[in-house]
Amino acid sequence: MLGFPCNQFASQDPGTESEIADFCQVNYGVSFPMFAKIEVNGSDAHPLFVHLKRAAPGLLGTTVIKWNFTKFLVDRQGQVQRRFAPKTTPLQLADDVERLLHATVGPTAG
Repeated sequence: MLGFPCNQFASQDPGTESEIADFCQVNYGVSFPMFAKIEVNGSDAHPLFVHLKRAAPGLLGTTVIKWNFTKFLVDRQGQVQRRFAPKTTPLQLADDVERLLHATVGPTAG
């Protein structure tokens, strides 16, 4: 997992990148990397999120990210596999991640 703070949703992330990372670690036990604060919608959207939204549109084909914590599953080759709603928990992603890991790892020697 990777985190990209964004303050475009009801000003939930107004702090500095360091403050946001500390808050997420203390309150949610986040241990994955947190990157620079970016915009995910609009004309200043980061190119990564422009790509993610095009590759995995939301409900009814929308590309806008409607709330913080929208998640994207990307395979080892960088291909976007799926988009998840903000309320989807990391634990709920486990089956999809496992399936993707087994599909890309291949057979083991034995």
